[in-house]
Amino acid sequence: MPEVPIAEGLFTWPSDAPRLIGSRCADCGIVTFPRQDSCPRCSSTAMAEHLLARRGRLWAWTTQGFPPPSPPYAGPLGEDFVPFGVGYVELGGEVKVEARLTESDPDSLAAGLEMELVVIPFGSDPEGNDVVTFAFKPVS
Repeated sequence: MPEVPIAEGLFTWPSDAPRLIGSRCADCGIVTFPRQDSCPRCSSTAMAEHLLARRGRLWAWTTQGFPPPSPPYAGPLGEDFVPFGVGYVELGGEVKVEARLTESDPDSLAAGLEMELVVIPFGSDPEGNDVVTFAFKPVS
């Protein structure tokens, strides 16, 4: 089945080296993710698409040990639920991105740990396509 992104405009896809798609304000320089039409700092509308770094440093994290509210959560429930990591990754000193982590063991995570953007399976859509989303994995 074809792989499709969970939402258009979040990350480059298809790609062997996916990148998150943010925006940069031409007036004040702030970088945002996801992409925005106006600047949250200076209200300018001079926002341009900006590809974010693929690697960054883990800033903060936690393990999601129970199913989040549904919606928006669309994963397994009950005995089928598998805990997952969630964290903030600072990319290129420009922006912190909240994302799913491929690692959920808190003993394997530490502030400053180098992380890399990856694309992971999310589920399938009504047309039968494999839906993918982004996450960060520790660099080994």
